Amino acid sequence: MKLKAITLSTILAASIGVAHAQSGGMKGMDMKKDTKAAAGTVHKASGKITKVDKAGGSVTIAHGPVASMNWPSMTMSFKAKDKAMLQNVKPGDQVEFGFVQSGKDHTITEIK
Repeated sequence: MKLKAITLSTILAASIGVAHAQSGGMKGMDMKKDTKAAAGTVHKASGKITKVDKAGGSVTIAHGPVASMNWPSMTMSFKAKDKAMLQNVKPGDQVEFGFVQSGKDHTITEIK
């Protein structure tokens, strides 16, 4: 019986993948649909703001499922298209928002 040599990088890659899967990271996300989403498509969602970084122009939202992205409910950070959008929101606010995907980035285009 021949044994194949296993490299340290193969072992580390497998360990990281298992640890990430066990932690529930990105659980339920359909990454194939995520990458195939049309550029410029505005996706709609609603949720509760958990953090606002007005200076950095980002907001963290615990949002419900996003059908157009095949995403489950989760908490994630979004960039704001315009920092001024974040002037009237605060943690605890329930919001409805639209966002676009550009590669791995998700940018809020509107927030109410």
